[in-house]
Amino acid sequence: MKDLNPIIDQLQDKMNELLDRWLRIPSVRTEGIPGAPFGEETRRMLTTALNDAKAMGFETRDFDGYAGDVRMGPEGKEPLGILAHLDVVPAGDGWDTDPFEPVVKDGRIYARGSGDDKGPAVAALLAMLAVKEAGVPLNREVRLILGCSEETDWDDMAYYKAHCDMPRTGFSPDASYPIINTEKGMLLVSLRAPYEKGGLVRSIRVGERHNVVPGEAEAELNGDEALAARALEIAGKLGFEADAVVADGIIQLHTTGATGHAAYPEAAKNALGELLLILKELGVTGGLRTLADTVGMEYDGKSLGIRCQDETSGPLTCNLGILHYDAENGLYATLDIRYPILCDHKALSAALTAAVSDGLTAAIDTQKDPHHVAPNSRLIQCLLDAYHEETGLPRECQATGGGTYAKCLDEGVAFGCVFPGEEELAHQANEYISLESLKKNVRIIARAIVKLAGE
Repeated sequence: MKDLNPIIDQLQDKMNELLDRWLRIPSVRTEGIPGAPFGEETRRMLTTALNDAKAMGFETRDFDGYAGDVRMGPEGKEPLGILAHLDVVPAGDGWDTDPFEPVVKDGRIYARGSGDDKGPAVAALLAMLAVKEAGVPLNREVRLILGCSEETDWDDMAYYKAHCDMPRTGFSPDASYPIINTEKGMLLVSLRAPYEKGGLVRSIRVGERHNVVPGEAEAELNGDEALAARALEIAGKLGFEADAVVADGIIQLHTTGATGHAAYPEAAKNALGELLLILKELGVTGGLRTLADTVGMEYDGKSLGIRCQDETSGPLTCNLGILHYDAENGLYATLDIRYPILCDHKALSAALTAAVSDGLTAAIDTQKDPHHVAPNSRLIQCLLDAYHEETGLPRECQATGGGTYAKCLDEGVAFGCVFPGEEELAHQANEYISLESLKKNVRIIARAIVKLAGE
C-alpha cells in the first residue's frame, strides 16, 4: 500500500484551518425556514463544508439543506459510504471558554462539535483528499455524506434516502475505536401529567435535548426559609450538591450534577434526578412523585420494570433528559432508552407504560431497531486491518448504546474517532479533540478507503 502519511503530514495546516472555520458555526438545530430546514446556522454549516470540499476539487451535492455529499471515484459500482454529521447539541453550561470560539491548548482544540462530529468529518474529508492527491486508483465511488439533524430526528437521512440511493455498506466516524458493530435499539418516550394547582412546585424547566444528561436542574417552589433549609438538609444526606434562594415566599432550588451523553448515563450524574428525589422527600405528589419513584437517579430501568441485558450488547440504559412543568402546559418529560439487541421493544413499551400509570401517561415518540454487523464481514475486517496497521492496537468489535448513522446502511458500523483510553466528551462541557489524534484518524480513514475502494 502506498504510504499516504507524508501527504497527510502536509495537510496539517489545512486541518487546522477547516476546524477553526467549522467549529465557529453554532450549528444547533433551530426552527426551519425555506432552504434551511434545520435553521440558518445549520444551513450555513452545510454550505461551508460543501464549498470547502468543492475547493479541493471534489464533486458535491446539496440536498436542499437537509444533507450533502462529497464524491470521488468511478460511479456505477456500489459506493463506499462515510457518514458524518455537522449539527451539534446546545453548548450547555460549565464551559471554561466560549464553546463556539475554538481554543487550542496543550495540543487539543476545545469547542462544541470538536469530537462530535465536526472533527471526524474534517478527518474523513482530508483522508479523501490524501487518497486523491496520492493518485490512488479507485474501483468504486467513495461518498462522504454530511447530515444536519443527527442530534435530533434524523430527518436529514430520510430526505437523503428519498432523493438519492443510500450506499449499502460503509462506516460512520462518530463513536470510538476499534470498531462498533452493535448498536442498541432506541425508544424515545414522552411522559405527560396534569399540573397540580396549589402544590409544592410552581415550575420546573430542565433540559434541551433528550440525549443529554442534565448537569444542572432548578425548580421554583412555594415555601419559606425553613422549607429551603429542609431541602438542603435532604440534599446533604443524599450526597447531592444543591443551593436555594428564597424571596417573597418563593424558593429557587438548584441542583448540580455532571452532564453527559444519554448513551452512557452511568458516566454522568443526572441533576434532574437529584432534584426529583429531593422533591419526593419534601412530599411532592402526582406525576412528579411518580417520576421520582420510577426513575429518580436510576439509569438501568430497574424501578420501571424494564431492566435487561444480553451478552452481545450489554445492559439497557435510560436517561431522563427533559422535564418541563408549569401551570399552562402541565408536565412534560422525556425518557431516552437504549435497549439490547435481543430485547423485545413491544414488551419493553408495555412494561414501561404500566410502570408509570400512576399519575403519568406515556407515549412512544420514536423507536429505532438495534443494529448488528457480523464480525467476519469484509467491511469489518478491512477496517480493523487499517486500524491495527496504523496503531498496533488490538483488533476488536464492541457494542454501544449510542446511535450513529451506521444504522442507515444495510452493512454499516461506527469506526472512530475516540481511541482507547481517551476521554469521551460528546455532549459535555469543554468538549475537545486532540489534534494529534485527529491526524491519526485521517491516516486510518485514508488507509481504510484504499483497502475498501482501491484497485
